[in-house]
Amino acid sequence: MHFAEPLRLQSGASIGDYTLMYETYGTLNADKSNAVLVCHALNASHHVAGTYAGQPKSQGWWDNMVGPGKPLDTNRFFVIGVNNLGSCFGSTGPMHDNPATGKPYGAAFPLLTVEDWVAAQARLADRLGIDCFAAVMGGSLGGMQALSWSIMFPERLRHCIVIASTPKLSAQNIAFNDVARQAILTDPDYHGGDFYEHGVVPKNGLKVARMVGHITYLSNDDMAEKFGRKLRNAAENNDYKFDFGIDFEIESYLRYQGDKFSEYFDANTYLLITKALDYFDPARAHGGDLAKTLAGTKAQFLIASFTTDWRFSPERSREIVEALLSNRRKVTYAEIDAPHGHDAFLLDDARYMAVVRAYYDRIALELAGKEAA
Repeated sequence: MHFAEPLRLQSGASIGDYTLMYETYGTLNADKSNAVLVCHALNASHHVAGTYAGQPKSQGWWDNMVGPGKPLDTNRFFVIGVNNLGSCFGSTGPMHDNPATGKPYGAAFPLLTVEDWVAAQARLADRLGIDCFAAVMGGSLGGMQALSWSIMFPERLRHCIVIASTPKLSAQNIAFNDVARQAILTDPDYHGGDFYEHGVVPKNGLKVARMVGHITYLSNDDMAEKFGRKLRNAAENNDYKFDFGIDFEIESYLRYQGDKFSEYFDANTYLLITKALDYFDPARAHGGDLAKTLAGTKAQFLIASFTTDWRFSPERSREIVEALLSNRRKVTYAEIDAPHGHDAFLLDDARYMAVVRAYYDRIALELAGKEAA
């Protein structure tokens, strides 16, 4: 969907003539009351569920959550996935041509915030004729967007589902993001962000950035169980190589993840999205008071966290819950004892899936009641 009217950004800059890539699943009902917006995390996209015809490895990033008969059941709900501005999966981003110059935006692409993405999503909803979502849902960075929807457009969602997220990043999280960015910024192939014109990609920087990030998505217990101190070639040679190559299975795994990521993700997009993560702090406008920040919300909430998620820990989710309860909002909170760290929100923990399914069952009953009335 193309938008000609400029979007004013929180930075003071504007972006016009931009495109948002989106996918929909299920059928929008007559009064457009069964729409659910799913917001994506850092390296995901609009392709939330399903597989493209003839592309067996094209499964959507939340396919276990969204689809016919799944917790977010597309037999009952009309689900929308939107690729955010600045991303590299179809929506206008740094790799696209700047209408003003005819060359790729590169480093000239404006910095974005979570709130900018939400404003763009609201424009898309306007075009689709959706005045109010049955729910806005997201995990991690997507959860930040869902929370922002409840603050920015309180009349436009009935339920807000925030999973494995936080009301702001800790200093440690910001530090990890900056280390990852520095890996890209110092790659000789980055060329100040204008590497497209040089016909190269800062693959080494992207690889290291992904390796740093991936470490934070896993728990220590999960890493220990999967890899421990196993040597890569233990079956052939149960000894160290005594060089700076790969000795351990965990090293091999991280390098594989880094290499794969550097083949499909855009370096400027990585910089933009991690900076948007850092900037997210809606309570900043209220002197750090999260309760005041959420005072104008009207939605009902499902907040979920995972015990071994040390990146966005349960304590941060509880902050959101307590701030909502102080405003007498209806809140369901689930703290799932899962071993998988931050990545747990993407996995098939039975208790987690049951919580989300039960919550959507409740939303479906509400919709059925309205239709009967």
